[in-house]
Amino acid sequence: MPLHQGPHPSPPERRLSFNPFYGEANPVGGMTEAPPHHRLPDGPLPPMSAYQLVHDELMLDGNSRLNLATFVTTWMEPQAGVLMAECRDKNMIDKDEYPRTAELERRCVAMLADLWNVPDPATAVGCSTTGSSEACMLAGLALKRRWAKRNADRYPGSARPNLIMGVNVQVCWEKFCNFWEVEARLVPMEGDRFHLDAESAAALCDENTIGVVAVLGSTFDGSYEPVAEICAALDALQERTGLDIPVHVDGASGAMVAPFLDEDLVWDFRLPRVSSINTSGHKYGLVYPGVGWALWRSPDELPEELVFRVNYLGGDMPTFALNFSRPGAQVVAQYYTFLRLGREGYRAVQQTSRDVARGLAERIEAMGDFRLLTHGNELPVFAFTTTPDVTAYNVFDVSRRMREQGWLVPAYTFPAHREDLSVLRVVCRNGFSADLADLFARDLHKLLPELRRQSGPLNADTEAATSFHH
Repeated sequence: MPLHQGPHPSPPERRLSFNPFYGEANPVGGMTEAPPHHRLPDGPLPPMSAYQLVHDELMLDGNSRLNLATFVTTWMEPQAGVLMAECRDKNMIDKDEYPRTAELERRCVAMLADLWNVPDPATAVGCSTTGSSEACMLAGLALKRRWAKRNADRYPGSARPNLIMGVNVQVCWEKFCNFWEVEARLVPMEGDRFHLDAESAAALCDENTIGVVAVLGSTFDGSYEPVAEICAALDALQERTGLDIPVHVDGASGAMVAPFLDEDLVWDFRLPRVSSINTSGHKYGLVYPGVGWALWRSPDELPEELVFRVNYLGGDMPTFALNFSRPGAQVVAQYYTFLRLGREGYRAVQQTSRDVARGLAERIEAMGDFRLLTHGNELPVFAFTTTPDVTAYNVFDVSRRMREQGWLVPAYTFPAHREDLSVLRVVCRNGFSADLADLFARDLHKLLPELRRQSGPLNADTEAATSFHH
């Protein structure tokens, strides 16, 4: 019998199966033909050509490390990046198929329950989300469903639920109220009060209030809302009227700062009226976007009918989410960061960010042209505006000119009743070092002589405000 035989004739219906990703298909066409931007190309490009086209266009984006508008993490250790790359193909929702990823999620929930002082961590319930926006939606749904069950005789016929919050809340809360037909009762800013206060919150509550949202770290100026005072005011309201109004703490940023830097501040599950808390793992949780967390004090705060149990890929899977498929990489990165840093590591990182914020705020105030609204004493964030005697330029001019130096600094106008106030805001994150802060201060200082020589603001239109809702 011969060692080798010639090829057998292929069946006429057999076709060669070849993935164009495996080789450089049509390399000459890839070098000479510009692919269309708004329809699929007729054929494949070489992988290096496709990469270079996308890479070159993205060079026109701003440098994320110099983006002082975003709260989102822009730097992680290389090891975290490797772990995320290894897990990006795992679907977080397939808990039966990826049981270890699901276990890391469960451990993160347990760690947060301990960090936020759940009375009985063994009974705390929580989940990962794509970010705080989804976490807020889930917390709001739980508040509404609990209220609806208590008012089954009146809802949905005559009673319309409402939610109390400050006008400074993140836009996701306005979306929640819009999407799920809840009246948003917004407490406006007054004078130098730029967030919700206890007296105003209690005054707006009635029998149709599903809850009060207290923000631990306002995106407008970095300040904490007085969670304990709000809870005390609601305690007094219950004594007077019998109304039992729960509190949700939107700790998108502050819930990963206060436990390490403000240990004496009581804002979490130590307050019996706090029923749920959310945070963004991709903000001061120090993980690349997007991952968030939502926790409830106990199963009583999360109605069982909101939890879906799905027979999926061979397993019974309880899930509470608006989204379904999403990568497990960010959850794995969160667990890595918890494991890597521990309490002392988080404390060191957040203290450094706060020190940088305070130091930079002091330098900006010392320039003489600016007035600080906040000093970076709570979140490592501060807002500032021009002093009354500065008439040659405004905050929008400063934002525009700093962008020319590569710095992305948001300028925006405050909401009702402080539309007269336009500010700049600086977010100091892990990776924004003292050296970078020094460069920022120097660039700002160098601009001032030219700005002072202007005959007036070049753009007084508030439509020039830059985005800051993230």
